[in-house]
Amino acid sequence: MTPTTLLWLVTGCLMLQPLSTDLYLASLPSMAGDFGVAPAAVQHTLSLFVIGFGSAQLVSGPLSDRFGRRPVLIGGLTLYLIASVACALAPSLALLVAARFAQAIGCCTGVVVARAIVRDAYAPAEGARVLAKASSLLALAPLLGPILGGYLQVAFGWRAAFVALTVAGLVVWIAALRRMRESHAQPDRDALLPGRLARSYLDVARNPAFWAYALPGTLSYASIFAFISGTPFVLIRVLGVPTEHYGYYFAFGVIGYLGGTLLCRRMIGRIGMQRSLEIGTMIGLAGGLGFLAMVFGGFGSAALVVGAQFVVMVAHGINFPCAQAGSLAPFPDKAGAAAGLFGFISMLGAFFTGMWVGSSHDGTILPLASISATVSVCLFISARVLARHGRTA
Repeated sequence: MTPTTLLWLVTGCLMLQPLSTDLYLASLPSMAGDFGVAPAAVQHTLSLFVIGFGSAQLVSGPLSDRFGRRPVLIGGLTLYLIASVACALAPSLALLVAARFAQAIGCCTGVVVARAIVRDAYAPAEGARVLAKASSLLALAPLLGPILGGYLQVAFGWRAAFVALTVAGLVVWIAALRRMRESHAQPDRDALLPGRLARSYLDVARNPAFWAYALPGTLSYASIFAFISGTPFVLIRVLGVPTEHYGYYFAFGVIGYLGGTLLCRRMIGRIGMQRSLEIGTMIGLAGGLGFLAMVFGGFGSAALVVGAQFVVMVAHGINFPCAQAGSLAPFPDKAGAAAGLFGFISMLGAFFTGMWVGSSHDGTILPLASISATVSVCLFISARVLARHGRTA
């Protein structure tokens, strides 16, 4: 594959994740009404997606180490297509949640393989720049997805969002089938043996350099997932933002993420991954604590929520490319397993954050602000406590 083909293929695979979580956000309040359930119940379509996405990465990574990147990618995208159709046709919330879980398994395969392909093709620092460039491109998904989702909800209802996801998955599936070339030159025939698999994950988990990037990456993703899961109810139900306008509010925050990825690409070349991560976590701390301070000060507008989301997403745009590349750097021969473990830990953090947001919803914006501040403090501390290990990656 040429660098351009690889970049677009990786971008397409990575883009399915934010599309799958963001496109239907404006529909969450309406889905709760349609199914006659509380907000926390309908948020299971988001939380169980996260659990399926994270759990499957523990298998998808080693599968790509064993059988190669191409067949595993195409198989995962096929499952994603089937599950997306099932979501659009689901007659009950229980079946929708189950279909979302299956959709997540297919989606995660694309993301894991994309990260592993980058590790196959590039050295760590260059890989971080490629992932940052891909992140800049895939920012279009969370930028435009919620806007499209809001209008689809108003015009056709929540099922239309899953029809759109089916179309997006089909485009990536066709591109992979036609353009994907195998990047894993020497598949590991023993990668799926239970003992070998356990040793691979143990080797990764025991390496402090992995945690120096994986833990901040997990907390950084949790910091934006608080907004992903919380803002539909806060903006639409608490602050009265029209459903069709929700996507524009969310998109403003995503512009911050895009800006963060652009900053990351410049910063990595000048000051390195570790220092870039430290700066990103400092920005995240300012966003989280500033949000909570403003709420305690009596401010409670949509502009405040969106402004806090903007700052936190700038930080995430810096943090996450560094975390992805840095956590895989020590494992050139176990890139699939390392990518899988990194993804699992990130999604586990997002799952608990989503459950926390859903259960704490009380009709005000204080719970969201409190969670954002708490996660940002943990993120800031983790990057500094583990910094000495990160410099050896």
